[in-house]
Amino acid sequence: MKVYQVDNQPSSSIFISPYQPLSIMFRFENPVLLNLLWALALQGLLLWFYWNWRKRTLRQLGSPALAQRLMVGFSQKRFWLKNALFAAAIALVAIAIANPQQSVRRTPEAQSSADVLIALDISQSMVAQDAKPSRLESAKRFIQQLAELLEGERVGLIFFAGEAYAQMPLSTDIGSLMMFVRNANTDFITDQGTDIVSAIELATRLFDSGSEAGKALIIVSDGEHHEADVQIQARKARAEGIVIHTVSVGASSNATLPLAGGGLKRDFNGQVVRSSANPILLRDLAKAGGGITLNTDDGGAVKTLAREVGNLQKSAVEARAYTEYVSYFHWLALIALLLLSLEQMLRWQKNK
Repeated sequence: MKVYQVDNQPSSSIFISPYQPLSIMFRFENPVLLNLLWALALQGLLLWFYWNWRKRTLRQLGSPALAQRLMVGFSQKRFWLKNALFAAAIALVAIAIANPQQSVRRTPEAQSSADVLIALDISQSMVAQDAKPSRLESAKRFIQQLAELLEGERVGLIFFAGEAYAQMPLSTDIGSLMMFVRNANTDFITDQGTDIVSAIELATRLFDSGSEAGKALIIVSDGEHHEADVQIQARKARAEGIVIHTVSVGASSNATLPLAGGGLKRDFNGQVVRSSANPILLRDLAKAGGGITLNTDDGGAVKTLAREVGNLQKSAVEARAYTEYVSYFHWLALIALLLLSLEQMLRWQKNK
């Protein structure tokens, strides 16, 4: 079984010469499980007590002849051999569970990718439940499904409400992206609202203007935007080579906003606050940004958006050094099974 691990090294040392010698490294994947070897000490202690008790009992019989008759057929060598086989099997099982691994080579992998930023709306209006279970949860589920199809691309994450901030820079670490999205909630930003303009401006700064890679900004929102110049900002971004796609979530009908502690959100006058998604604004935004607009409820929307990203121009990125590990737990487990089988077949008594 092979396991690949990305080396956590600075970029200056990440490239490997084909003539660079590789030292073979040995490790345990789960070294803490080696503590199971203490079971051998317990076994040895129990055997020592048993053997001494047995000798004392035989001496108490008084008659060596009687003791000899009682011990007819008993093989001391087989007794210790059976226990040695059992102890060796237990030791091999403990080591196998800890999974010994050996590095056999380091393989730099050349990569090319597009640059994609995903901007997730985490404003209070996203708690509305006109999308199930809520607008925010529906948006998060959509992004997680999309991320699974973006393996190999450089993807970053922006959260926005009344302001925007970068949650994760451009990276091929899809696992971290999924974790950040999964934990997103409306409490992350105190300045409430839905300022899509700030998200576009931030994305423009986060993209590497010197990169030849295609650039896409994916905005996932209910579209309840309160600023006027969103299309102007989208055209500016398009002029800089950034394609803007939008994903709308929620319905156009007035939806209430449930509170975490129960009840509904109300304004200063005690009136129930209602929120209406604005897919038309998101459609016009995508048109100005040269992209497409989708809805989280559209069948096939995730794959459609992934294809759009796949059509972007790719650019080579730094090769990443990998350490390849080969696991040997299965061989040790097999030997342990053979030893246990031998131990079971070996009889205490001598052959008559």
